[in-house]
Amino acid sequence: QVQVAESGGGSVQAGGSLRLSCAASRLTSCMAWFRQVPGKEREGVAYVTTDVRPTYADAVKGRFTVSKDNTKNTLYLQMNSLAPDDTALYYCAADNRPFCAREPEGYYYWGQGTQVTVSS
Repeated sequence: QVQVAESGGGSVQAGGSLRLSCAASRLTSCMAWFRQVPGKEREGVAYVTTDVRPTYADAVKGRFTVSKDNTKNTLYLQMNSLAPDDTALYYCAADNRPFCAREPEGYYYWGQGTQVTVSS
């Protein structure tokens, strides 16, 4: 079993920055950030594996940077140039599959989420 906990959400004005953190109880092969707004499906934001370059959803490319500290089992999401459309509940997810998924169904372990609100 892997426990996952996010932190770092908050409220910011458009153009601002936030940094999210995700602490996992142990190292996993796949970790990712997803986000969800009420009434919409959960969508992927950024994905990282232990040995592959991080990948990003088109909506956040060039603005968000994901990184992982394997010594601390912690995943980070640096979010710059935030826009109101980035407002969502952000979730961290983890899994130990050999091939990391881009869909939420591909992740077994989830945090409770941290709210990010961007005002115009």
